[in-house]
Amino acid sequence: MSKLADKVAIVTGSGRGIGKAIAAALQSEGAKIVISDINEEACKETSEELSKSGEVIAVACNVTDTASIEKMVAAVMEKWGRIDVLVNNAGITRDDLFMRMSEDKWQAVIDTNLTSAFKVTKPVLKVMSKQRSGRIVNIASTTGVHGNFGQCNYAAAKAGLIGFTKTIALEYASRQITSNAVAPGFIDTPMTAALGEENIKKYLERIPLGRMGTPEDIAAAVVFFAAYAPYVTGTVLEVNGGLYT
Repeated sequence: MSKLADKVAIVTGSGRGIGKAIAAALQSEGAKIVISDINEEACKETSEELSKSGEVIAVACNVTDTASIEKMVAAVMEKWGRIDVLVNNAGITRDDLFMRMSEDKWQAVIDTNLTSAFKVTKPVLKVMSKQRSGRIVNIASTTGVHGNFGQCNYAAAKAGLIGFTKTIALEYASRQITSNAVAPGFIDTPMTAALGEENIKKYLERIPLGRMGTPEDIAAAVVFFAAYAPYVTGTVLEVNGGLYT
């Protein structure tokens, strides 16, 4: 039997990219999938694609808006009556050097990459607590561990998400709910493609495995925490091809 058979998984920001790959990987383990994204069109397209392989619902959601989140959780509970896996994946970048970074760029990234995890996890944990079981996986970043030029807002948000992950792990372990984080390195997505060939080449020179990661590499780590690691909690797994500095 598939490890996640009859389990329900919410993946935020799963309309495309890494989130979509995570949703597909969880589905391959038997999970019923909630595609959640602020982009309604992407949400619909991905859910239609994945519905060919299993049970899927699409719920457009703005993870910075409490009312939108509550509506999503209510829709999931009405449909399936449980939530077993939550992947907080939704995020944005608004890069700039520290001295040039506006308060708006700072706040947008903190709200979308960090505060959203607080807002989404809260109602989900109420459900998981009643079940006395659950898996929370937060998508952090190696930038949150090591920092990065031009990303003080993103680094701060992801570092905060790691602290959040570890605290939830401690507070909810008694209810058999685990909380872990995956910290991607340099992943092949439209966002990294926009850096240009020269910048990509410089990054690749620093990666011991000699290639960019794929969304599927990140998805595999999420599946490990969600399906195969009941005795692992409060852990941050860097998936970066050996790029640690």
